[in-house]
Amino acid sequence: MKTAIISGITGQDGAYLAQLLGQQNYRIIGLTRSSHSLTKKNFVYLEITSEIIIEECDLLDFSSIIKVLLKYKPDEFYNLAAQSSVGISFEQPIGTLNYNTQSVLNILESVRLLQLDTKIYQASSSEMYGMVGQLPVSESTPLHPLSPYAISKASSYWIGINYRESYKVFFVNGVLFNHESYLRSPNFFVKKVIRTSLEIKKGLQKELKVGNIDVKRDFGYAPDYVRAMWLSLQQDKADDYLICSGTSLYLRDIINYTFDYLSISSDKLVEDPALFRPTEIEDMFGDNTKAKEKLGWDYNKSFFDVLDILIEEEDKNYK
Repeated sequence: MKTAIISGITGQDGAYLAQLLGQQNYRIIGLTRSSHSLTKKNFVYLEITSEIIIEECDLLDFSSIIKVLLKYKPDEFYNLAAQSSVGISFEQPIGTLNYNTQSVLNILESVRLLQLDTKIYQASSSEMYGMVGQLPVSESTPLHPLSPYAISKASSYWIGINYRESYKVFFVNGVLFNHESYLRSPNFFVKKVIRTSLEIKKGLQKELKVGNIDVKRDFGYAPDYVRAMWLSLQQDKADDYLICSGTSLYLRDIINYTFDYLSISSDKLVEDPALFRPTEIEDMFGDNTKAKEKLGWDYNKSFFDVLDILIEEEDKNYK
């Protein structure tokens, strides 16, 4: 039986990954800073609570990581923990940069010093590419981050590559573009749109207030993207992969589709310049050829098909 450690296990990706690993008969160790504040609602929803061993571990505490690694000697370590909000990173740049880089460095150095064969997956982000000269983005596209969050992810990306090349640590950067599910946190755009739209439909909200929606993004379905994470650590050689749909669409089109689906009037949409970010990527989509060819990852969903799934699941579980 393989053993896998997942940091950030309570989030969308962590929960779906734990579900997938459980189906593959792994022993699953989930890390949390404090078990007292641990929320298990995603585990309950996926019916996987009994399959996860929870360990307290502060990724900024080197000795805490050492202790967990010595206890379990994991085959795989999925690092999904991060300050993951672009908006918050502009308000808290120092905290974002410190946590998102130091945590990765601590994991890598712990594995190196203990001389473990643990394979490490790092949750990278398409935000690293920022201002690109040519689309689609590929694994060879230069990084030009436009936010503190993106800078922190770009730093972690290169730290991991350095450990892979210098110390032969098995390290994979999974560059996941936007991926959504019912388990998505409420501060993310698609979740906010669907949730608020349902509240408008039910008479609980008067309007949907948004920032700049005349930008385009590459969206996909989280449970399918998580499978690519797992596949990336089943390879004989560590590498970096773009996990994306290969197309982009306007945020405005997502809102219009959701409003039409729920028969909501377009005048319920309010665009607020105060919600615009200091810098913004106008368009972003990636090339998933490498992931499909090297990992055998199959993904062909239209995001409008995904929206159907998300709206129906949100409506069914609305409380």
